[in-house]
Amino acid sequence: MIYFKKTFKSISRAWRGLIKVWQDEQNFRIELFIALFVTAMMFYLHITLKEAVILILVIFTVLILEIINTVMERMADILKPKIHHYVAVLKDMMAAAVLLASIAAIIIGILIFYPYIVGG
Repeated sequence: MIYFKKTFKSISRAWRGLIKVWQDEQNFRIELFIALFVTAMMFYLHITLKEAVILILVIFTVLILEIINTVMERMADILKPKIHHYVAVLKDMMAAAVLLASIAAIIIGILIFYPYIVGG
């Protein structure tokens, strides 16, 4: 049985989390702005459906990793009084995951948009 009230409550909490990330994380806002720009360019340049799907997947991967990075950092900060020196290393490694995803997104974006910009 589907409980709509419970589902609505879950969606409401998820939305609150998204708003909190928006409010607190400058990198998330920058990444979201870039995502909106890329989305606008997808429509403006009339890219193929396959290319659009790839870009959407890459965009959401970066945004999701940014949220996971934020969660991990907050969890590590809660444990700060009892932390091991590896906490800083773990935070850096999570940030590196977001960085690598962002670099991949840039490369994929260039590979997809370049022929449209140069050829058009």
